Amino acid sequence: MRVLGVDPGLTRCGMAVVSAASGRRVELVSVAVVRTPAEDDLPVRLHQIHKYATELIETAQPDVVAVERVFSQHNTRTAMGTAQAAAMVMLAAQTVGIPVHSHTPSEVKAAVTGYGNADKDQVAAMVVRLLRLKETPRPADATDALALAICHAWRSPLLQRLREVRA
Repeated sequence: MRVLGVDPGLTRCGMAVVSAASGRRVELVSVAVVRTPAEDDLPVRLHQIHKYATELIETAQPDVVAVERVFSQHNTRTAMGTAQAAAMVMLAAQTVGIPVHSHTPSEVKAAVTGYGNADKDQVAAMVVRLLRLKETPRPADATDALALAICHAWRSPLLQRLREVRA
């Protein structure tokens, strides 16, 4: 299974693809951070994110997209930009029929480190270890996107079984 993990943001949007095999083994396929200048108009910035997501989906061929669930922040403007960036990736996935799932930051941290309140350095260290990387991807948005992809790869079998049981 290939998972596109997305750490949404209007200024920096992390997008990473991992390939997951049996036994919780994951491999890096692609990782990047889409940057949009704050001085550009909002529609231009959103279009850049959507365009990159569309191109990445076309080239990397993910089976599923995992997006960090936007949570209420003190800064409403930042939360809105984050939600809008996430929506651009969701739209790109929906356009070609790829399912989209969301995970909270705590779910991601718990899946990757075993501790839902892990800090960014702990998450980054585990991402490097799990993907057998030589160095930590920078900026942190790249590492966060990888963590989201790993989280979904590991959680999806359980989530699928829960859906089957509920049905």
